[in-house]
Amino acid sequence: MSEETTGLAAGLRTVADLDLKPALEAMLMVVDEPATEERLAKLLERPRRQIADALRELADEYAVQGRGFELRYVAGGWRFYTRPEYAAAVERLVLDGQTARLTQAALETLAVVAYRQPVSRSRVSAVRGVNCDGVMRTLLQRGLVEEAGTEPETGAILYRTTNYFLERMGLRGLDELPELAPFLPEAEAIEAETQEGVPSFDPDAPDDGPGTSVSRGTDDVDDQTEL
Repeated sequence: MSEETTGLAAGLRTVADLDLKPALEAMLMVVDEPATEERLAKLLERPRRQIADALRELADEYAVQGRGFELRYVAGGWRFYTRPEYAAAVERLVLDGQTARLTQAALETLAVVAYRQPVSRSRVSAVRGVNCDGVMRTLLQRGLVEEAGTEPETGAILYRTTNYFLERMGLRGLDELPELAPFLPEAEAIEAETQEGVPSFDPDAPDDGPGTSVSRGTDDVDDQTEL
């Protein structure tokens, strides 16, 4: 066995002897998605409870020190994030004039998927009153939604939100989505809109296939929107 291999093996054998908090900081600096307590515990050869306590202590320490970053528990794991009050500085560095927000149409479609998932494109279109195929492609490309099987009755593809969605929204899980009731219009307003002839769709109709002409309203132009 070479000296280099011996040194590597020795390092792996002593990982449990590393100072826990600095080791956690080093690992969380390089993750590209939230790291679960189970994974961190396995890699550092420590009990999960010890890992969980250390992570919460680190999060509290950063908050007390008023650092420019914070440690959050999001989408089932832990990851470093910049603090909201320094968003203006971070945006200047990262965006540099690029569009970073989804359009209103994309946000509406994403909201329908989030609250109705798993849901087909035709059902999302029925809720929004406009064809959403282009917007769904955008959300798929951005990694905010993903396929979740097919609907037994129609064979239509179903969609759901991803862990990346939770991460971007700062949510631990879907149960943290806000209640819809305060944002819903009054029944009288809905009835008035219906009488004005809002476009309707058959929610059980299969999704439009290749070559199918679309004579309904559409958000296909949103397919070019950048996140």
